[in-house]
Amino acid sequence: MTQEERLPSLEERRQVRRTTRIVTIAVVVLLALGAGRTIISRIGNAKTLEAHAQQSAQQYVRVTTVRPGGTGQAMSLPGSLQGFVQAPVAARAGGYLRRWTKDIGSKVAKGELLAEIDTPELDQQLSQAIAARNQTAASMELARTTVERWEALRKRDAVSQQELEERRSAYVQARANLAGADANVERLRQLESFKRVVAPFSGVITKRNVDIGDLIDSNKPLFLLSQTDPLRVYVNVPQAYAQLVRAGQPAVVTQAEMRGRTFTGQVARTSGAIDTATRTMQVEITLPNRDGALLPGAFVNVELTAAPSGVLTVPANVLLFRGEGVLVAGVDDAGNVQLLPVRLGRNYGEFVEIPNGLKGGERLVLNPSDALANGDKVQVVADARPAAGKGAP
Repeated sequence: MTQEERLPSLEERRQVRRTTRIVTIAVVVLLALGAGRTIISRIGNAKTLEAHAQQSAQQYVRVTTVRPGGTGQAMSLPGSLQGFVQAPVAARAGGYLRRWTKDIGSKVAKGELLAEIDTPELDQQLSQAIAARNQTAASMELARTTVERWEALRKRDAVSQQELEERRSAYVQARANLAGADANVERLRQLESFKRVVAPFSGVITKRNVDIGDLIDSNKPLFLLSQTDPLRVYVNVPQAYAQLVRAGQPAVVTQAEMRGRTFTGQVARTSGAIDTATRTMQVEITLPNRDGALLPGAFVNVELTAAPSGVLTVPANVLLFRGEGVLVAGVDDAGNVQLLPVRLGRNYGEFVEIPNGLKGGERLVLNPSDALANGDKVQVVADARPAAGKGAP
């Protein structure tokens, strides 16, 4: 084969160049598409990153609205139950106990017999007093008849006026002696009636201190009688809350041993003064006890809802403590923050009174950041429950 035959023809060379050109154009197009996709992806990522950065820079807060109204502060105080009427029953007459008819736990009615006492000395004193009274009565009768005779003699001028006046004076004195003797007899009879010890009011015998044959005197109580319906509860209210407690307020009484049961009473009266030793005011609560479930002397817990103090209160987690004082962060409708100085009042734990600095209706940031400043732009997520207004919640 000749050399000319081995060289490609002109047509074949054209075909090769055309193929090469097509491949080159395809490669360039593919490279351009890849570059464009990369650029578009980077632009999208940049925009997304910028949006995320803006979103991260936005401050989101939860707020609570200060509104007027609200209920009073609930105070939990310890107390002890007492009978509405509770008294030791003692004997007025001295002697020896003959018998007792009621023991501890017995329910008695007013006037019911509790015990009887033997009083031999008192019986003899009564007999002696009756005899002395009869003697005095006889002396008075003699003085009366003497006066009548002397008056008749005086009409005939048989005796002097002085002698008649003396007889009249003796008669008046005898009458006075008889009145004194009658009073002494009545006193001893009344004293002897105390041989029967009766219940002064209806209630329950909670203590018996004597037994048959014991020597009884007026200083030794025989029984302790308590009226268990209603009961009384005495609690000591701290001075800070004394002005908020009024007669007629409800009170809820609970006892640890009686889980799930509550007893509703009412404030009957207050002492109206602060004890200088404890700085507390004594409050008396009347508590119905118709079923007798509560026992006098038991330790109970009393929950009092004090009357509203008339001062706005806010949650304690809205406060900011800084060098310029106590602040709260208010948010207006445009989402701008304004730091407001306030003055604190009573601290109820979860809530704090604000006597000055707020008017009511403000939106306050809950758990504000220490970096929060005036003019900051914030986004409110959702309102929390409204803050109590007048009085603590």
